Amino acid sequence: MQTQEPIVYQGQFGSFTIDDHDRQGVLLYRGGLAIAALSFAIATGLVLLQNTFWITPLYFVFWTALGVSLFTIHIYVKPLHLALQAFWMIGGLASIALLFVSSDPMALYVYQHPIWILGTGFTFASLTGIFFKEAFCSDRFETKLLTPIVPLLLLGHLVGWLPILWEKALLAAWSALFLVFAIRKLIQPIPPDIGDKSVFEYLKTTAKSKATT
Repeated sequence: MQTQEPIVYQGQFGSFTIDDHDRQGVLLYRGGLAIAALSFAIATGLVLLQNTFWITPLYFVFWTALGVSLFTIHIYVKPLHLALQAFWMIGGLASIALLFVSSDPMALYVYQHPIWILGTGFTFASLTGIFFKEAFCSDRFETKLLTPIVPLLLLGHLVGWLPILWEKALLAAWSALFLVFAIRKLIQPIPPDIGDKSVFEYLKTTAKSKATT
């Protein structure tokens, strides 16, 4: 594959270029989102059809793909980035623990025992972080809706005040909007997902200078 000619961009703290490594990172980020959205959509369809057999493996496909996106996403605030990765890991560990607690499909057991949302819900908290970042940085309408929908559904089920019809509607909306988001990410230009590299370099240099003083 022929390497693209570098384009010089002017950032807040200086000029920068986008290389093949940057592009590969964006493709991994978007690919992870696409796989996560697709597996979530399939699982949602199975839930609405009351077929829970394949939901557990689909969840772990979703979780793995989400992890790829979380480790390749560009976020200026490093503590926030690390927090989202930690949430993802906590949610995964709670999900693995759940496999040893019950032989029932994971979604069915969590639905019947909402207290487990306090563990597995961390996975979806990390996903909500991506939605929030995209809503704030890219002004995407679907992520502006997804940011409140996800915690509303999970917390609503946890405390038991959402009617089943509302839960189904919110789940379907979540799945559809997530697919819209993932598809739109696949076809948008690459540079917006990289952001201003001069900011990352500035933050890195600042952190090193603080560490040596």
